[in-house]
Amino acid sequence: MRMKRRQVLGLLGAASLGPVMAPAVANPGYDVQPWAPKQAVPVGDLVDLEGQHWSLPDLRGRVVLLNFWAGWCEPCRAEMPALQTLAARESQRMVVLAINLKESFDAIARFVQSTGLMLPVVRDVQGDIAKAWGIRIYPSTVLIDTEGQVRSIVRGALDWAGPEGDRLWQPLLQPQRARKR
Repeated sequence: MRMKRRQVLGLLGAASLGPVMAPAVANPGYDVQPWAPKQAVPVGDLVDLEGQHWSLPDLRGRVVLLNFWAGWCEPCRAEMPALQTLAARESQRMVVLAINLKESFDAIARFVQSTGLMLPVVRDVQGDIAKAWGIRIYPSTVLIDTEGQVRSIVRGALDWAGPEGDRLWQPLLQPQRARKR
């Protein structure tokens, strides 16, 4: 069988991309940064759009996900339905707070209304909350265990309601002492 020049060039081009494309396939689109045990945990009262106050010490006994997002961030918008699903499914064991970066109340309200988002949304008006947590990549999600200990920050989007999300948050249900054994 005789191949045409265009077919040969196409095959050579695809073959040359193999090594370049392999890391993209292997990379899940997010990375997990452990929280240093002695690193200070930002303390503060978070107030959502409904006026409800959220305090990390008050949430002990439940896993807490602090999801930092912005409406201009496509991966942030893409992962919101999975966060919503997870929060609804695990409402007895988990709290998900969506912390919006520097957008107006009206812009956030339009987003919430258009998507049907039911998560508590906290406005980070000046970006101070994100700065305190060291957030520079959006979306980023801080994972806090049932004892109130920060375990890690996930940078990038993922399916929080699926198996990869479960692998990240379910270990946070176990007491820290049990994890060390």
